[in-house]
Amino acid sequence: MTKETAVSVLELGRRARAAAATLATVPRGVKDAALGAMADALVRRTHEVLRTNDADIARARDASTPDHLIDRLTLNERRVAGMAQGLREMAALPDPVGEVLRGSLLPNGLELRQIRVPLGVVGIIYEARPNVTADAAGLCLKAGNAVLLRGSSSARSSNEAIVGVLRDAVVTVGLPADAIQLVDASTRDSVKELMRARGLVDVLIPRGGADLIRSVVEDSTVPVIETGVGNCHVYVDAAADLSMALAIVLNAKTQRPSVCNAAESLLVHEAVAAEFLAAALPALREAGVTVHGDPAVADAGRLAGVDVVPADEADYATEYLSLDLSAAVVGSLDEAIVHIRRYGSSHTEAIVTGSQAAARRFVAEVDAAAVVVNASTRFTDGGEFGFGAEIGISTQKLHARGPMGLPELTSTKYVVVGDGHIRN
Repeated sequence: MTKETAVSVLELGRRARAAAATLATVPRGVKDAALGAMADALVRRTHEVLRTNDADIARARDASTPDHLIDRLTLNERRVAGMAQGLREMAALPDPVGEVLRGSLLPNGLELRQIRVPLGVVGIIYEARPNVTADAAGLCLKAGNAVLLRGSSSARSSNEAIVGVLRDAVVTVGLPADAIQLVDASTRDSVKELMRARGLVDVLIPRGGADLIRSVVEDSTVPVIETGVGNCHVYVDAAADLSMALAIVLNAKTQRPSVCNAAESLLVHEAVAAEFLAAALPALREAGVTVHGDPAVADAGRLAGVDVVPADEADYATEYLSLDLSAAVVGSLDEAIVHIRRYGSSHTEAIVTGSQAAARRFVAEVDAAAVVVNASTRFTDGGEFGFGAEIGISTQKLHARGPMGLPELTSTKYVVVGDGHIRN
């Protein structure tokens, strides 16, 4: 690690702590005004952001970056408008800071309240998607936190432009520019230093592939909220409405395959496998999906005139993030649940069924941040849940689980009010 990188990250942390002290007591109206100013600035300076994004995309293509990663990297007017709209929606959400979670009058006359407070300084390490920059900055600010953003080198030009726009905007309403800071992405040393900035950074949130998340979880001395790999399944039960099931599978796989809540594996009950796969396999092929299947799926493919790639153990454990889908025929609901327990990543698991009993068992026995009945896995999303943009989808069980909105970016404190009380 270079001395210059260490000093730079530590200095950013010190500035962030000073900004966090200010943000912790800022009233909602000011924070909402800042979010509005940030949204307006993004729209007003869209072409500036897109010019820098074009440079990132050109470098990515020169480096032969896979198409699904280029999709994550790409901004356009619609996506920038979506970023701005997300900020406006955050402004309309309740302020979590100061919310009383519980309170009581103790027998000794003390008044006790537990209230939400900001986390302080949040560090976010993420890959490719520059829209995360605006989402994360807005959510952290609304929850009273300063944020240190460490995006990937592939998106460095886009992130620099977006952060510049956002910093200029918050200053216009009297908030410190250092509420939002970008960590240098030109060297891996900055990630290592950020992971060791305990005392300056209160929590780290990694967003990206399995290798990034594992590295941050295993090597960080700063507390980490683990956001998860999305090896998501759709199970088509014996009691499923098959036309509904087909629509759900196609949406879950193809609506946006490069994101963590896209389906990566299809399980079909043997009682409906022949009929369902006869329709599903051609439809998936038409949508550009390559199916990696077990022998039963391969047999169905031959009957339907669709090539199926033989699936191995690795296929069922893979988060493709592309137009690939593993598939297997299972003999029962129990077998589907066992398969999900073995290969799932505790992100999102879906069942399509007309049986309330099967749905109840699936919901009760599948261990995941989100369990979906008769709907696409793509709904596991902070915006779709009404939380505003999310900071990530946590697959761990402590502090936060599932889409992380504003409440998940707070901690709590107890307020104890007495009248000269002393303890005997």
